[in-house]
Amino acid sequence: MPKLRKMLTDPNADYIQSFMRLIETQSTGTIAMWCIDYASTHILPLWNKEFPADNRPIAALAASMGHLVGALPLAEVKKKIMACRTAAQEAEGKHIAQGAARTIDVAASTVHNPAGSIAIAFYGGLTLAYSKKGLDAPWEELEKAAIEECLKMQDSFTEIMVENEPNPAKIKWGC
Repeated sequence: MPKLRKMLTDPNADYIQSFMRLIETQSTGTIAMWCIDYASTHILPLWNKEFPADNRPIAALAASMGHLVGALPLAEVKKKIMACRTAAQEAEGKHIAQGAARTIDVAASTVHNPAGSIAIAFYGGLTLAYSKKGLDAPWEELEKAAIEECLKMQDSFTEIMVENEPNPAKIKWGC
């Protein structure tokens, strides 16, 4: 079996840069809402397939959504996110589920850190590629599939964007 990677690693790739430019045009709320929805719809099922009784990732997403609508304080959300991060660590050896939990962690974290939104592409794109191509697939095939997933993410984000958003997030990308 080839060495399994945890994430894509080229922040200068055209598809990553174009996604980052789109994200920068939106408010933190819009970014977080998309991240939570995308992770719930596309990533959470990968976790649930392996760990159907472990609710820590869905609890992190639900808490983040609760914070967005004003129902939960950020301190409570952060506890749920940390529990999701622990779930990812405990999933060692279950590569796709672990990648799903990492992706959910960063998705849920966007309510207080919109720069983490691009990590959905880095973690989620590759996790989805592994789930579709298999853990033994050659890297070139996985990378191509991951890029396709990232482009689908960008299309999905474009669908929810607020035209002429008056309060775009001020993002300092860490990559």
